[in-house]
Amino acid sequence: MISHWRDVWQQGDFPFYWVQLADYMAEKPAPGDSAWAELREAQTLTQKAVPNGGQAVIIDLGEANDIHPTNKRDVAERLARIALARDYGMDMAWRSPEFREMKIDGAKAVLTFTEGGGKLRTLDVNEVRGFAICGEDRKWVWADAKITGPDTIEVSSPAVAAPVAVRYAWADNPVCNVYSAEGLPLTPFRTDDFPMVTGPKQ
Repeated sequence: MISHWRDVWQQGDFPFYWVQLADYMAEKPAPGDSAWAELREAQTLTQKAVPNGGQAVIIDLGEANDIHPTNKRDVAERLARIALARDYGMDMAWRSPEFREMKIDGAKAVLTFTEGGGKLRTLDVNEVRGFAICGEDRKWVWADAKITGPDTIEVSSPAVAAPVAVRYAWADNPVCNVYSAEGLPLTPFRTDDFPMVTGPKQ
């Protein structure tokens, strides 16, 4: 769609910014698959595929019973950050932190993130919430997580002795609370490449 509009309007690769899907629907008691999370991932990957594009993450601004968040101001301000920084030259953080890499250290997964708007922090409570972890059996459990540096988080669970994958905010309506220092939420992500529920049926 973006490529088509750019072709038709003949204005080159003009800026194109979008809002990632908000948290929506009922909260789930256990971690697992989510079509809504997979759509968010597709939106995030679009940033790499489309030149001069940007995404506003609003995983914290949605409502379980309304697909369209009523808090339009904060959504607009996050979009405005992108335009002000990228198109008007203002010096401000505009991109939410994103997953960069994972290294396994024994029973722990050590995750590194793009710094985005500065060092990572939690909101509301000190406990890091929103992470799930699994081993070779691909059975997801909620994980213990702690911020260990400006751009690193350590994830583990007593139930997973040999972790192979981690997910964050991977749900229709996740409970999650990691932000950059400037208040931009950590982008939902997964480290695995397991088959998707929205993918082709085997």
